[in-house]
This record gives sequence, structure tokens and C-alpha cells, in this order.
Amino acid sequence: MIYLSQTAANEVKRLQRSRGQANSYFRLGVKSGGCAGFFYTLDLTETSLSGDRVIESEDIKIVIDEASLPYLENLKLDYAEDLMGGGFRFSNPNATNPCSCGLSFVFSGQT
Repeated sequence: MIYLSQTAANEVKRLQRSRGQANSYFRLGVKSGGCAGFFYTLDLTETSLSGDRVIESEDIKIVIDEASLPYLENLKLDYAEDLMGGGFRFSNPNATNPCSCGLSFVFSGQT
């Protein structure tokens, strides 16, 4: 399961409206790369692909590719604004050893 905070859901809805994609899916994924080995991907998409899992949280339809799903299990996604601007904040029990850049991480059981 993926959990969106109300503030994260509000930001996704704002992005959907501003891009004219009010009925789009919010695609979450994980890709290899970055300083520590993995990074998150976020996008709005009009379609889901074969093998995608569609999950709903806070009235947002989240689509996740099959390969990313185990890495995102029990992910909590929040959105916060500070003096540096706004951004999504990830709380993932499967991720460990984040890079000092704050954008890349390692998954539990990997080095």
C-alpha cells in the first residue's frame, strides 16, 4: 500500500489542474542511478500500462510499474514547503543509507 498525506494529495491535484490533466494517474516509480544507487520518479500520465498496479489514496489514482512495486511497499508520501521551495518528501521503510544529496538511496538488504 502507498499512503499520500492530504498535503501531498492537494499538490498532485494542483499539478493535475495546472497541466490540464485533471483525470490523470500519478505515476510513482524507482529507477537505478544517483549517488547511492536508486532514486524516485514522479509523473502524471493519462494511461496505465500492462502490468501496472493502480492504487488509490486520498482520491488520487496512483500507478506503479511492476518492477517498482516491492520497493515502494508502505511508502508514505508527503509534501512540504520551506524557504527553499516545495517538494515531495518520501518516508520509505525499505530505503536505507540515503546519500547526503537527499535524492538517492539504497534499499534494505543491498549495499
